[in-house]
Amino acid sequence: MSGISLADYRALVGQELGVSRWFLLDQGRIDAFADVTEDHQFIHVDPARAAATPFGGTVAHGFLSLSMLAAMAFDAQPKIAGRAMAVNYGFDRVRLLSPVKAGARVRGRFVLKEIIDRGPKEFLSKTEATVEIEGSNKPALIAEWLGISYLA
Repeated sequence: MSGISLADYRALVGQELGVSRWFLLDQGRIDAFADVTEDHQFIHVDPARAAATPFGGTVAHGFLSLSMLAAMAFDAQPKIAGRAMAVNYGFDRVRLLSPVKAGARVRGRFVLKEIIDRGPKEFLSKTEATVEIEGSNKPALIAEWLGISYLA
């Protein structure tokens, strides 16, 4: 597997790892997420009722915006040579700062904050993940995301 060396990855602590492409959070994606999670609150799935709220229309689930981090990270973060796999370890902090209106585009921005060795072939990465909304100065969310990498 090609990619940057682990030493080069470690040198990126404190720096931006990358920015993903834009992802559309349209009503179809919001409705599909509602079906999968069984969260059919009207602010997400009923445009007529949601129009009468302060949002002025439907908005994406906060957890949908958060779950998009997986695709965004795959798109934006460097591949590490010698890494056999990486797993999601959770979050130390998540803040949902601004609703994402149906039809908006979002992207992820990632800053490597820390690497903690957990053994000779395992390390934990702490990454600050920000989901930006196109055309907005305020992000949808900011999270401190933890991932464990296993080396071959």
